[in-house]
Amino acid sequence: MRRILIVGAGQSGLQLALGLQAQGYDVTVMSNRTADEIRGGRVMSTQCMFDQALQHERDTQINFWENQAPRIEGLGVSVAAPDSSRAIDWLGRLDGYAQSVDQRLKMAGWMETFAQRGGQLVIHGAAVSDLDYFARTYDLVLVSAGKGELVSMFARDAARSPYDAPQRALAVSYVHGLGPRPEHPGTEAVRCNLVPGVGELFVMPSLTLSGRCDILFWEGVPGGPLDVFRGIKDPAEHLAVTLELMATYTPWEHARAGHVELTDAGGTLAGRYAPTVRKPVGRLPGGGAVLGVADVVVANDPVTGQGSNSASKCAAAYLAAIVERGDQPFDEAWMQSAFDRYWNTAQHVTKWTNAMLAPPPEHVLKLIGAGGGLQPVADRFANGFNDPADFEEWFYEPEKAEAYLASVTG
Repeated sequence: MRRILIVGAGQSGLQLALGLQAQGYDVTVMSNRTADEIRGGRVMSTQCMFDQALQHERDTQINFWENQAPRIEGLGVSVAAPDSSRAIDWLGRLDGYAQSVDQRLKMAGWMETFAQRGGQLVIHGAAVSDLDYFARTYDLVLVSAGKGELVSMFARDAARSPYDAPQRALAVSYVHGLGPRPEHPGTEAVRCNLVPGVGELFVMPSLTLSGRCDILFWEGVPGGPLDVFRGIKDPAEHLAVTLELMATYTPWEHARAGHVELTDAGGTLAGRYAPTVRKPVGRLPGGGAVLGVADVVVANDPVTGQGSNSASKCAAAYLAAIVERGDQPFDEAWMQSAFDRYWNTAQHVTKWTNAMLAPPPEHVLKLIGAGGGLQPVADRFANGFNDPADFEEWFYEPEKAEAYLASVTG
């Protein structure tokens, strides 16, 4: 039985661990926190997962919260005018529903399931020196812990990383008590509110430890009026600032936030990071090699909501590559090929996300505007969150955009 070590207990690491476990592999997971510590800690992400990514969880039979989490049936786009009214406002329909489950709930549950099924769970922070030893005792070591010392083993891929600094300041609040959008009172939807030159507000239904909730997620241009959360430690102050900014820049969203309260004391998060693609093979001082997973090697800005989706797709790609490898060694050439398999989908996410961080060109503004009067355009944009490869066909190049709009308008 092949022995595999996964360092990190997030979406990709645990999904891969449970998938390998089901295939009969001897799997060890290292986490720097227990399940109870994760449950009692601070929120970790916003994690709206679309149909393709959710299907990987179904395939592994670990979609434990699917019947509890809100079923997100649409994705809406609003663009603020200079007077804070809505210059653009539409709702696209998703072909398959999306869902968001608080990672504190999901990761703690998956960790416990992994241990109950006989997996070895080691609660210990890993250093590079630890991996030097483990690389000699396991057939394969995968690093899925996306922060800290371990990431430094993976060299930045400059050709695939156009940004060397954070492009957004991030601020998240999990709340109860948000009212519905009055124009779509019965529809669960993610709302993307674009404030040109300032940033974005995303609002999404989710499931947290205390039941259904909504996530308020500001992405601010660094140095701009939304970049004000860095020094805030008090969760109540964090929420108050979030709501003040909503009142100023997205009053239509603030109008339904009159009775919101934080889900819990750990329901806020703030930070920033530079979007980066890294080389997939990390080399150890002793000569061994480890394989980077998900946002260790492809860390996109969350402006397109792809982080947990990409993590799920990476875990599925690596699972297939490991199983297909049989008894052959997991050498560096295989590691590169496993990553290349994942990059087939990840490259589209990276291209789209980096494009959305930049000021939109005229043809993109035209496409987004067309969604208000042409439901097929709204629907196609919404479903691009599920399959970003589709944007290649109609979104990036003015000629393709024009041909697509012509085909829709007849």
